[in-house]
Amino acid sequence: MESYLNENFGDVKPKNSSEEALERWRKLCWIVKNRKRRFRFTANLSKRFEAEAIRRSNQEKFRVAVLVSQAALQFIHGLNLSSEYDAPEEVKAAGFQICADELGSIVEGHDVKKLKIHGGVEDIAAKLSTSIVNGIPTSEHLVNERKRIYGINKFTETPPRGFWVFVWEALQDTTLMILAVCALVSLAVGITVEGWPKGAYDGLGIVLSILLVVFVTATSDYRQSLQFRDLDKEKKKITVQVTRDGLRQKISIFDLLPGDIVHLAIGDQVPADGLFISGFSVLINESSLTGESEPVSANARNPFLLSGTKVQDGSCKMLVTTVGMRTQWGKLMATLSEGGDDETPLQVKLNGVATIIGKIGLFFAVVTFAVLVQGLFSRKLQDGTQWIWSGDDAMEMLEFFAIAVTIVVVAVPEGLPLAVTLSLAFAMKKMMNDKALVRHLAACETMGSSTSICSDKTGTLTTNHMTVVKTCFCGETKEVSTSNKSNHFRSAVPESAVKILIESIFNNTGGEVVNNKENKIEILGTPTETALLEFGLLLGGDFQAERKASKIVKVEPFNSAKKRMGVVIEFPEGGLRVHCKGASEIILAACDKVISSNGDVVPLDEPTTNHLKNTIEQFASEALRTLCLAYMDVGTDFSVDSSLPLQGYTCIGIVGIKDPVRPGVKESVAICKSAGITVRMVTGDNINTAKAIAREIGILTDDGIAIEGPVFREKSEEELYELIPKIQVMARSSPMDKHTLVKHLRTSLGEVVAVTGDGTNDAPALHEADIGLAMGIAGTEVAKESADVIILDDNFSTIVTVAKWGRSVYINIQKFVQFQLTVNVVALIVNFTSACLTGNAPLTAVQLLWVNMIMDTLGALALATEPPNDDLMKRSPVGRKGNFISNTRGKAAFHLDGPDSDLILNTLIFNSFVFCQVFNEISSREMEKINVLKGILKNHVFVAVLSCTIIFQIVIVEFLGTFASTSPLTVQQWFVSVCLGFLGMPIAAALKLIPVGSN
Repeated sequence: MESYLNENFGDVKPKNSSEEALERWRKLCWIVKNRKRRFRFTANLSKRFEAEAIRRSNQEKFRVAVLVSQAALQFIHGLNLSSEYDAPEEVKAAGFQICADELGSIVEGHDVKKLKIHGGVEDIAAKLSTSIVNGIPTSEHLVNERKRIYGINKFTETPPRGFWVFVWEALQDTTLMILAVCALVSLAVGITVEGWPKGAYDGLGIVLSILLVVFVTATSDYRQSLQFRDLDKEKKKITVQVTRDGLRQKISIFDLLPGDIVHLAIGDQVPADGLFISGFSVLINESSLTGESEPVSANARNPFLLSGTKVQDGSCKMLVTTVGMRTQWGKLMATLSEGGDDETPLQVKLNGVATIIGKIGLFFAVVTFAVLVQGLFSRKLQDGTQWIWSGDDAMEMLEFFAIAVTIVVVAVPEGLPLAVTLSLAFAMKKMMNDKALVRHLAACETMGSSTSICSDKTGTLTTNHMTVVKTCFCGETKEVSTSNKSNHFRSAVPESAVKILIESIFNNTGGEVVNNKENKIEILGTPTETALLEFGLLLGGDFQAERKASKIVKVEPFNSAKKRMGVVIEFPEGGLRVHCKGASEIILAACDKVISSNGDVVPLDEPTTNHLKNTIEQFASEALRTLCLAYMDVGTDFSVDSSLPLQGYTCIGIVGIKDPVRPGVKESVAICKSAGITVRMVTGDNINTAKAIAREIGILTDDGIAIEGPVFREKSEEELYELIPKIQVMARSSPMDKHTLVKHLRTSLGEVVAVTGDGTNDAPALHEADIGLAMGIAGTEVAKESADVIILDDNFSTIVTVAKWGRSVYINIQKFVQFQLTVNVVALIVNFTSACLTGNAPLTAVQLLWVNMIMDTLGALALATEPPNDDLMKRSPVGRKGNFISNTRGKAAFHLDGPDSDLILNTLIFNSFVFCQVFNEISSREMEKINVLKGILKNHVFVAVLSCTIIFQIVIVEFLGTFASTSPLTVQQWFVSVCLGFLGMPIAAALKLIPVGSN
């Protein structure tokens, strides 16, 4: 079977499966009872094709728009363009001077001419009643008017389906439809032959069973849909930085309105259509909207920013013009939202298993029906009544047909692939509570089989709460503490050096010091930037005053490949100065001068260089992150279009930033090792810093290797094959180093790799990995979109929790497969064997439907939602199968005689069979352990399902005999039934003692 499944259902991968592979397996699943239910949680390929068509249309549309705008530019320069636009009265009455449609046509059409007619970005801001400095006013009346005129930033979504929709879909089961027809015929024939109500019992029994199955199934599916809906809401939560009422604040993208001033940085998603106000080195990736991978520059000449695109480089301020369904992104998202997630490999393989077993079940159903009909004909031949057919004979034939159809109902394990979805949904919901947001279903499965985790250091293994604790300025090393007075620190450093230091900190930064919503000072930016800005404030610096003292004319944002960032500032009296900061050894190598102890700039000689290098190594060995700050005065002939100089800088000094190790990380690394998962640290930091922290938390061992990125990328393929298994730390790595490491681990060494990432440049590695893990706090939107799981608290311990839940999914599915297949096989054997030997089926259609519900819906609820235990991270799971005993000739054993002896015997068989499943369900809680009762009361769903099953079984046997073809049992018979069912537990325990190879 394994080879058949791999050949026909093995094309679907955990990530990036081809459309052909997704279509192929669907065609192979031809025995499906309910297509709507079976394929509910699979990708809607037609909607995906539709979305791709929209992308192609956008690509052509924007290409034409760019060509038209370029042509328009040649004509409008120098022309005196007068506005012919007049806003509708409704818009004017609301206090605005431009309508939503006009704004949409300007940005979406890249219409430079219209933009010029309206007076450019500043005049459009005025027409939107906003300020490019202070943003929109936030009084409730004005905000509501803005929403009424321009709409809200939400996309049209498929309305959630109500409970009755799931009831209707559950009724689409072909076998249930056939049984319903059988029930109607049974009612008609029964009432005609035996009258009301006696003749209606059999038919009503089937109808009530069908309704019970439908409503239980619909309830389970509806609850599942609610879980997915909650998770979808979490996936769409994105916040952006805006200025409103002159104050910086974070808001949801769904609260954005035209007129808002949005602050965008590298890795952000453009949240709405808008116009570029100001910024530096902005590159926009429009591939999500147009399919075009080449980035586009956004600047004053090309100010058009489109919703859904990504900031690949630089930072800027944007004026929001168009929101929601008025944007192309809104229309695309409305289509994409119906495309669904790719089905997971486990879902597909279990669909294959269901198809194979379905074929077997169909064969047994046909043979059983033939044997039962043959038995009826034989009896009539013996009685000589083969030409005389009564209503009772017709009812018996109908009952045979209903049994055959019900065997198909039981035999086709429709619940197998759906149990995967149920288990994944349960795991995703629980992981959400554990601070892990799963974006793709398959990630839950894949994480359970991960063998390697490549983790960032900063923010994942450490707290990401950074502070400057040591400095080296003017040749002196000093400790920094917030308790120290700023004037005490300044008194030890020449004023000229402090001045240039503060100038460097406040100008060469991607962060800001702003007034927040509560009108309090707040530092915005990455943890590193925040630490430096805090240090600048500690020195007595004034951020706003420093920014006003000069003008920033060029910015080169931090680049993980160059490991540096720089700015060019222009002074009011003339002259340009470059400030640069980054990896200490890289920036120091670019310096040929240094600020001396008396504040003078002197040549950087060898003793001073060695002193600074030793300082860097000393800071790094103390697990401090080190940065070097430098500057250079350049002539007025320097062009802002050219790159910043690479040499000739003056070293200002070195700062050592403390980023403590997260609590619990050391224990989590140890858990990973015991679970057979190798943890590797991949960081851009100094190698000594990385090694110090890696040793502290147990990643770097005596036989492991720590290597730097530049050394790693020089190795040949053969050297890498030998080297990579031993690498435990990679420092000063670039995103491509991480990508290369992941690729070799997966392809050459066959490992299942999980990778963490937070930056835009981490996207290739996140995409390449089996499981991409993006950071929820420090991660950019680009990284999050490329990831499979978002770690909401940026904590490595959460990654271990994800691995634990991944293993739990596999174990739960193994439990359910064991449980369901044993019920399938035994139900088939009992009815088929009995039909062959006695000419009767001991389990009626109603009883089989009840067994099917225990096996399918209730079994999935009980076993597929078992929470993980700590032992999952200590060994690999091993699957085993239980055993069952059935006896169809037991009248003598139970001393049964009289007219009801057959009915009582069949009831005993039915009751024993159900209790076999009850105890089998308990045994299936653990695949390897003997003690299956440990923690059973903690799983409230399991206890509730088991209790309901037992209670309803008692009701069926004792009170619903007329409908379910059962007879009330004595206390002794109940005791025997339960004991026979219980026998499965010691048999299962004995089987667990048989040694088998590990998975």
